[in-house]
Amino acid sequence: MGNDPAIRVRDLGKRYRIGQIAPYKTLRDAIAHAVFSRFRRTGSNPAGRAGAPSSPGSKDYIWALRNVSFEVQHGDAVGVIGPNGAGKSTLLKVLSRITEPTEGWAQIRGRVSSLLEVGTGFHHELTGRENIFLNGAILGMTRAEIERKFEDIVKFAEIEKFIDTPVKWYSDGMRVRLGFAVAAHLEPEILIVDEVLAVGDAAFQRKCLGKMEGVASEGRTVIFVSHNMAAIQNLCTVAYGLDHGRIFATGNVNDVITQYLENYDRLPIVPLGDRTDRRGTGKVRLTGVSISGAMSSSDTIVCGSPVTFGIAYEAAQRFREVDMSVFFYDQYGTCVLVAASDILGKTFAEIKERGKFFCRFDKFPMLPGTYRLALDCSVKGVAADFIKDAVTIHVVEGDYYGSGKLPPKGWGHVAASHDWDLETDSGPPAA
Repeated sequence: MGNDPAIRVRDLGKRYRIGQIAPYKTLRDAIAHAVFSRFRRTGSNPAGRAGAPSSPGSKDYIWALRNVSFEVQHGDAVGVIGPNGAGKSTLLKVLSRITEPTEGWAQIRGRVSSLLEVGTGFHHELTGRENIFLNGAILGMTRAEIERKFEDIVKFAEIEKFIDTPVKWYSDGMRVRLGFAVAAHLEPEILIVDEVLAVGDAAFQRKCLGKMEGVASEGRTVIFVSHNMAAIQNLCTVAYGLDHGRIFATGNVNDVITQYLENYDRLPIVPLGDRTDRRGTGKVRLTGVSISGAMSSSDTIVCGSPVTFGIAYEAAQRFREVDMSVFFYDQYGTCVLVAASDILGKTFAEIKERGKFFCRFDKFPMLPGTYRLALDCSVKGVAADFIKDAVTIHVVEGDYYGSGKLPPKGWGHVAASHDWDLETDSGPPAA
């Protein structure tokens, strides 16, 4: 491949007409469809094209991408991050040749395998086995090469019992498992994966991330879109920040993530009682959070200081066997601390219709940084009210250990009381 980049993009733009449904078909879809029909009706508009507007500035059109330029080198693991509606998925569809750009161009060197939506590239009337061979053939692999990889694909997807069942009967999770297994195992030179992995369970996500790390370590190129900042940080070395169809940041993955979180990922100021994005039976409703022991700013806490979180609630009636938990998440979305009543053996025997839970820390253990708190109230082990991103706190330096020192930035998230001692064998003194 020489010194040419794996992907080169120049002044890329994609425009859609508002209100128009623009269906697209992959090359896999076209070839699979040909198996069942000798004739295919071709519309006046190519798949994925939005058509020509009457004027570039027409209000009937929206630019999903505009003036996007970048290069990806062979062997790079690249993360693409940004808020919802930023144009991330549209960019991947253009790179996967699913849709054509309105302006600019993208040059790709190497065999591309992509997983952008549940079941992308599968023909639902074909079985899992048939789809594996179809996808491999589209990637230019011989039957012998596909057969060599077949058992690894089926084992990874964990669908041995259903491999000869038509894909249309698969659940979303099964299609994702098989789709990723096919995309990652059939030796693509460029692997493109969207947020689709979020459909799978936690164990499957970890397995997929491990496989993508293996693909990257083999010198192949990975393009990964995700809202999971920890996954982006662990897998990728380079990142692009995208918002409103334009690149706002590029470079080292940690620097781009930090810029994104500081500028684009702030929590909306919505009173807890007004939040509608909550889960649970509703038997108990969490209505507010207060922090006692914080600094003058109610969300700023000194590491090592005494702090009490007060969590107000309303209940439909008196309930027995109630537990309350607080989850602390870092800026990458990783849970770094859990404070739960049941862990301490302090399940509340009974609560009244209105009151407040208190979670107390004699020495607040979180190291300096910004953290998001999720709240979870359960009745007899069943979630009654769960609210993610309920409140944000900012922790500043404090003298947790009484030594005037804390671990350097990046050395973990939690301080913990501990001690050191030394015992030595008798012997001659050291020289």
